[in-house]
Amino acid sequence: MEARAEVLSCSICLELLKDPVTLNCGHSFCQVCVKGYWDSEGERNICQCPQCRRTFRRRPVLQKNVMLAELVEELQKTGLQAADLCYAGPEDVACDSCTGRKLKALKSCLVCLTSYCEQHLQPHLEAPAFRRHKLVQPSKQLQEILCPQHDKVKEIFCRTDQQVICQLCAVDQHKDHHIVSAAAERRERAKEVDQSRGRIQQRIQDREEELKMLQQEQKIIRDSADKAVKDSQETLQQLIQNLQRRMSDVEQQIRSRQKTEAAGVRGLQEQLEQEIAELKKKDAELQQLSLTDSHLVFLQNWSSLSEVLSKEPLTGRCYWEVERRGEVAVAVSYKNISRSGRESQFGDNDKSWALWCRDSGCSFTHNIITTDLSTVPPYRLGVYLDHSAGLLSFYSVSETMTLLHRVHTTFTQPLHAGLEVWSSSCEILKLN
Repeated sequence: MEARAEVLSCSICLELLKDPVTLNCGHSFCQVCVKGYWDSEGERNICQCPQCRRTFRRRPVLQKNVMLAELVEELQKTGLQAADLCYAGPEDVACDSCTGRKLKALKSCLVCLTSYCEQHLQPHLEAPAFRRHKLVQPSKQLQEILCPQHDKVKEIFCRTDQQVICQLCAVDQHKDHHIVSAAAERRERAKEVDQSRGRIQQRIQDREEELKMLQQEQKIIRDSADKAVKDSQETLQQLIQNLQRRMSDVEQQIRSRQKTEAAGVRGLQEQLEQEIAELKKKDAELQQLSLTDSHLVFLQNWSSLSEVLSKEPLTGRCYWEVERRGEVAVAVSYKNISRSGRESQFGDNDKSWALWCRDSGCSFTHNIITTDLSTVPPYRLGVYLDHSAGLLSFYSVSETMTLLHRVHTTFTQPLHAGLEVWSSSCEILKLN
């Protein structure tokens, strides 16, 4: 339910009506407020309406306004204050006739130079004496409307001096000036205002179009950025998935390689353990030989004990190096070489090929045929074997590699690396 604030507020206390009562003239007040007003006027022995000033011969009997009471009660239930809707704020023109908290002015009078709220404006609208008064929109600058010299309303515009003047100024200081009515001048200026507004509105329209285009461009930029972010996220996600798969593959390869290498290490470990056992066995045989009293037995067994064919056969391409001290024979041999007698010595048969290194020089021997080599005995020997090509090469190894002797033949069986040591020692450095 809606109600106008001036109907539900008391014009005496300017608050929401309390126990509203209505006088014979039709105006309503708080019962306490109107009684207090009449009590204060008791010395004059008259009763008037506080709003319209209607006089009553005797104090009227106050009747409760049931309808207003119900409206006020309904408003109080909703927590609203009707008078708050028409109170003057800092930016509003206040009614000059209100006491206490002032209401908003509805009109300003250019004759009275006073602003009135709707309640206090009623005499100007109803009383004949106020009909010639000119009412305008509420203004805080009423004094500026009057001429300070003649105290008359400024209704004329002097185009010569470009100022608003009154009638007396027009026949006095502005005599013979270009004079028009303020209304006529306003009509002319209104045309300029309309033209200015047209230009401004056109600029506003242009700027709004530019703003709309910028907003569209912003949307394009935002959509493009969102798409770039989404694409980047998808790309990164794909990269992460690929990296995870690659990591899994690499881990599997590493584990597989680990197993293979571990198996190879175990194989080498077993081979070394077997070689150590064989070496210990041979060391025991040599120790037993050294304790032999018979010179003949010693010499007969020495030859066979001084030769460590490699356990694994050499096929394909192989290379190894031997570091020597003293007299040594570096050889390759078939496994079925004789293990006793003169034929057991490397080079003295058709099953072995040997390069002999002594302090006096180097020689190559195969099938009891010896070839002397014109070279200084090397400290380190390199051997290269290409079994399928039938190629056997011996090198002197230092900072560079120097070919000592090369053999081209046909190998009919797998070969084994061999060493024969005489009053010296040697060591295989690498075997590839």
